[in-house]
Amino acid sequence: MHRVTGSDLGLELVAFAAQKRTVHLTAESLHIFEHEVLNKRGSKPPPKKENRQSGIRDVIPPQELLDLGEEDEDLLNDYMSPSRGSQKRAITTPENPHSKRTLSHRSPRLAFSPSSFSPSATPSQKYSSRSNRGEVVSSFGSVQGTSWGGKGGAATSVKLFGSSTDALTKPYKFMFHDLQEIREVLSCKIEQLGEALKEHYKIEEFSSLIIPVQEPVTVLGQIGCDSNGKLNAKSVVLEGDLEHSSGGLIPVDLSELPEYSLFPGQVVVIEGMNSTGERLVASKLFEVSHISCSWETEADVVLVACGPYTTSDSFTYDPMLDLIDTINKDKPDVCILVRLGCQLTSSFEDVFKMCMKTIIEGTRSSGSYLVVIPSLRDAHHLCIYPQPPFGCYELSKEDKQRVLFVSDPCSLDINGVVFGLTSADLLFHMGAEEISSSSSVLDRFSRILKHILTQRSYYPLYPPAEEMNIDFEHFYQYTLLPVTPDILITPSDLKYFIKDVLGCVCINPGRLTKGQVGGTYGRLCVQRKVSDGERKSPCVTAEVVKI
Repeated sequence: MHRVTGSDLGLELVAFAAQKRTVHLTAESLHIFEHEVLNKRGSKPPPKKENRQSGIRDVIPPQELLDLGEEDEDLLNDYMSPSRGSQKRAITTPENPHSKRTLSHRSPRLAFSPSSFSPSATPSQKYSSRSNRGEVVSSFGSVQGTSWGGKGGAATSVKLFGSSTDALTKPYKFMFHDLQEIREVLSCKIEQLGEALKEHYKIEEFSSLIIPVQEPVTVLGQIGCDSNGKLNAKSVVLEGDLEHSSGGLIPVDLSELPEYSLFPGQVVVIEGMNSTGERLVASKLFEVSHISCSWETEADVVLVACGPYTTSDSFTYDPMLDLIDTINKDKPDVCILVRLGCQLTSSFEDVFKMCMKTIIEGTRSSGSYLVVIPSLRDAHHLCIYPQPPFGCYELSKEDKQRVLFVSDPCSLDINGVVFGLTSADLLFHMGAEEISSSSSVLDRFSRILKHILTQRSYYPLYPPAEEMNIDFEHFYQYTLLPVTPDILITPSDLKYFIKDVLGCVCINPGRLTKGQVGGTYGRLCVQRKVSDGERKSPCVTAEVVKI
């Protein structure tokens, strides 16, 4: 229980008995021994030393390696005598010296460890016994009188938005990144958004942030953190663009800003004083505007579901079969399916093909279009972002007319309505890094979604989360928002929602299953209206429904 060897335990017990001057071994004395001696030793084991004679290292489980890594960081404290103020909270920048970008404790791969992953071939009892099937847990728009029965894909056009050359349609080579090319990609992002800000706010010229000036200046740059940790109001730095600031860094004082919402990688224009060249005192923050796009179309019913499509305690695919029944019943015009990975019963590709066969053949009678998006959590697919579409499932001539494999992320044109899709959990990643001081009515989700739209990128966070393997050589080409979409679909482990942000309806449909219980899916009835050629809020009725 205390990770102490037998010989060490004996020595400790003898020393304790000599100190207490007792030779009797009773339950009470053992309880005192445990409380006073063993509990003070700590629960973590010492690092295992390398066997230098044989050159063979002990095999340590991955979770123990994570624990040892955390212990090594505090090793210096064990050799220091406690001071008077040791009980007080240390003032550090960032607030937590440990990297907040380490998401290993919530990594999806840990869900398959032997201690937590033990599914069976019998149906999940918790899922089968659920009593809230079909319950609407979130709604948007005028849902009364809305018919969720679609036309089964009749007269529906589904295609990639923009030209085919702008879309990721096949795998590409990755790894072995050239640092200079990565730097150029990041610089291009700053320059492109800087030009949009300059034009929108009628700014004459940007100044350098590394040259001291005794008057207010307007500078362009990218928000960063001054150390490896979570951003806070005291750790904000601005990385200038190459043209005006040669990529220089300067700390930013936010105390005079009435309100702000910032995250690492955000491109901003700041007006303020830089009298010493060592600190920029910000007085005004300029935000990037979104890109307008207006269309006109008839109403369409769209269903959105995000995996996993089976519970964690069963190999059966009851949630997937229930979703197929829902599709056949409502006959939506388009079904958008995210993350098709399921429990492992054979090779990863075989499992994927079986899932695809079940869904395609099971929904053939409905006539609904199927749009399938990959995820970084799909074990059989390339784990790189941007992620190419699935390519290991061969479609028949009949199915090619209604099944579309797309990349992650991608922009879709469904009868003139622009859908933005990504399976990356950007809400969780950006929510862990964003800081704000605001009196506005925008909640945290709305602020993050606004950042995504105004930064014109499906993943504007930099540095990215640990689980995101980003190929920056293809990032600039395939992850930018060509326009502000009418509908933005952002699946997340966080709570489901439907929100209107800057005229874009954003929906997190949740997961179809959550552990051993049933989850949710989304459905939308979309109808665009155009007035005087200007972008208006789309007429959308949407719901999040329990499976």
